[in-house]
Amino acid sequence: MQAGDLKNGTRVELDGDPCVVLDVARRSPSARGAATLINARFRNLRTRQQVTRSFKATDSLKQPDFEVRMWTFLYSEGADLHHFMDQDNYEQHALPREMIDYELGFLLPDSTVRAQIFNGECIGIELENTVVLEIVECDPGVKGDTVTNTTKSARLETGLSIQVPLFVEQGDRVQVDTRDARYLRRG
Repeated sequence: MQAGDLKNGTRVELDGDPCVVLDVARRSPSARGAATLINARFRNLRTRQQVTRSFKATDSLKQPDFEVRMWTFLYSEGADLHHFMDQDNYEQHALPREMIDYELGFLLPDSTVRAQIFNGECIGIELENTVVLEIVECDPGVKGDTVTNTTKSARLETGLSIQVPLFVEQGDRVQVDTRDARYLRRG
């Protein structure tokens, strides 16, 4: 694959780690014969850190030995170990909390996730962009506060706290964006 072919969401291997392209900018110099430059921002899928790199459009990039497998979240063993089952071969896998800490705020038993497998080893999981969860605790809205865009804190059934509009009540099901833990609408 050449650097000129990079698009948002493309996976490449940089310094031995799999990375996903977050943003790509192309710059064509005005000098004749000069190569088009590609500036790309990546997220390392193993460490979750962001890195920016520049390439010539003709530079060759390695595609990672990367596989996405569908797994089902089964249960948590204590607070530190979380068990999943591969939907294809029914093998069970345990992942430590530190690997999937953010994603646990959106997972319920029997949730389907995309496991990211790099060189035969799971390096993380991907969630759907939105999930529907129930609010188990929130303060009541105050009458008269509905004119402004004020929000209140609400705790979801997974334990995650998010900001919701004042009209949302305990027991409501809400749709949440998993990319930034943001309330979208009542579900």
